[in-house]
Amino acid sequence: MPGADITWQEAGAERRAHWRSEAQVSAPGRVAVANDYMKADQAYRLACEGTALLWRGDFQNAKQIVQALARRIDRSNTAGRIGNRKPAAAAFPEAFHRYRMVHAQRARTLGMVLIRFEADHAIRLHRAPDVKAACTEAYGKVSEPYVASLRELLGVIGAHEWRRKGVEVPALGGGERVHAHYGVFSPVRGEYVDLVARSPLPQTGLAFDIGTGTGVLALLLARRGLQRVLATDVDVRALACARENVGRLGLTARVDIVESDLFPPIAIGRAGLIVCNPPWLPGKPSSPLEHSIYDPDSRMLKGFLAGLGARLAPGGEGWLILSDLAEHLGLRTRGELLGWIEAAGLTVLGRLDARPQHPKAFDAGDPLHAARRAEVTSLWRLGAG
Repeated sequence: MPGADITWQEAGAERRAHWRSEAQVSAPGRVAVANDYMKADQAYRLACEGTALLWRGDFQNAKQIVQALARRIDRSNTAGRIGNRKPAAAAFPEAFHRYRMVHAQRARTLGMVLIRFEADHAIRLHRAPDVKAACTEAYGKVSEPYVASLRELLGVIGAHEWRRKGVEVPALGGGERVHAHYGVFSPVRGEYVDLVARSPLPQTGLAFDIGTGTGVLALLLARRGLQRVLATDVDVRALACARENVGRLGLTARVDIVESDLFPPIAIGRAGLIVCNPPWLPGKPSSPLEHSIYDPDSRMLKGFLAGLGARLAPGGEGWLILSDLAEHLGLRTRGELLGWIEAAGLTVLGRLDARPQHPKAFDAGDPLHAARRAEVTSLWRLGAG
């Protein structure tokens, strides 16, 4: 958390370093120095009690301790999981909230293994990898040593590899890839991209992509022949990510990235096509990285629908890409969604549906499997009036 410090006792003296947490987790109040001689059971007991472990041993052994903690957490949660039980629809809100609570507690416990970094992001531990590039992408340049959780570091390293390799998006053609920056949702779920690829385009030369993220939908619209696409976002990382992807695909002459909350400035005028893929679940994000998943009080969804009619050109279409997972979880009803559409003075012109293909949809052991199995992602074609 910005501005916070972490303190611990070592070699008879108090030590201090800056605390860094992208999940905005508070600095732990109790810290013990740990090394390769610490047993997994002892580490688990301390972590569950709220004592963080500042690792001073071999880096690879620290990773093994995190894996051992995960196994113990999962075993302790087995009795309380909904597991393979198939809760009725009415039970899903409670099941979902419990699911989030269990995962939040799991994350807190696994986050108790800490690593100290130098001011250049270097780690002075035996067998530690070079993480300078990955940490610079996630944290930027730093001017002082800091401490962060090993679990977060592993996420930073994974995001760096995803960014380096990119995700192939078949709808873009030619084996093109989109590269997601740390903290920006990667287009790994291809069904929503495919919906935009196959929906009939209205007659227009201008489109808006609201909440562009990586820019994947803006890129796809340009590849489908739109002469100008304005893509908006408010997240600094998303804006940089989208601009990089647009430049990599050579579409800077046709795709503009604009910092704006929802719609571009009113001076831009109206567009014949306005696309929005908001976060699919109403709920409060537990960290900045969850903003691509959770939409508090459906703010973005409601805002898009409420403002769409005024920004559509005559005869234009608004495309809302939305999963109905929230409906199956009991977090939102189809009637509420249709009510917001009607209240905004919009008309449903048509709808394209797609079934998810991600692994969780086929994992019978997932606590929310029944809801995920029933999930449908839809592209709602909306018109004004």
